[in-house]
Amino acid sequence: MTAEDWTHALRIKQRRPEATAVSGGTDVMVELNFDLRRPEALLDLSRIRELKDWDVVGGSVQLGAGVSYTRIIEELSDRLPALAMAARTVGSPQIRNRGTVGGNLGTASPAGDVHPVLLATGAVVEAESFQRGVRRIPVDGYFTGVKRSALEPDELIRAVVIPTAAGPQQFSKVGTRNAMVIAVCSFAIALDLEARTVGTGIGSAGPTPLAARAAERFLVGELDWDTLSVTEAAAARFGKLVARAAQPIDDVRGSAAYRRHALEVLAIRALGWIRGAA
Repeated sequence: MTAEDWTHALRIKQRRPEATAVSGGTDVMVELNFDLRRPEALLDLSRIRELKDWDVVGGSVQLGAGVSYTRIIEELSDRLPALAMAARTVGSPQIRNRGTVGGNLGTASPAGDVHPVLLATGAVVEAESFQRGVRRIPVDGYFTGVKRSALEPDELIRAVVIPTAAGPQQFSKVGTRNAMVIAVCSFAIALDLEARTVGTGIGSAGPTPLAARAAERFLVGELDWDTLSVTEAAAARFGKLVARAAQPIDDVRGSAAYRRHALEVLAIRALGWIRGAA
């Protein structure tokens, strides 16, 4: 089924709630090719123009669900630096030309590259159904389990609202190489220099993407907000708190112990990179 516009898509989804939405197809088509699942129906959203737009509204970027990773890198690196960093690690150029944040959220994989950034920045998912209209879901309540989300069966993701950067941001991941690979684990951090708050996100180290709330609270009190520096001991403690927030398992990509260690290292490195950007 191909939707000609957004209203048409919502009508189809209301009538066929079991249909899996497809835009770039970079996740769904892989699962189909490897016979990992067989959706009862596919709903093609690729022709819907309004999903491919973004705008700045009230200090946040309203990012259409169909905006590609390539466009995020090219057009939003200044406003959403950590999201652009994560986008650069997604697949090949061909995948980045097709893949979208909306698709990543639709799959809701704990290994999704952009999910830690959305958590760190306090993003909000805008979902819509034909009957009930628009619903705003804070991203920290969006993921409900492994590849499960808070979306209702008749809802589609129309946009993600992401606050524009109010301070330094960083993203990094560990894999067999920097891109074109599923993360063994990943970490994002975002500072708000005016509000003096810290946001974090952990990927591929739990049943859902996770935030390290204890680490955030600790860093708020330990960070020199003028120089963005911390003591060596405080950086080490921050790294351990990030690792403690993870809920990793052993799998073919890495052990739980390795993931915790890697997250500790990534968190400490992120603090150094942020200080270097001050």
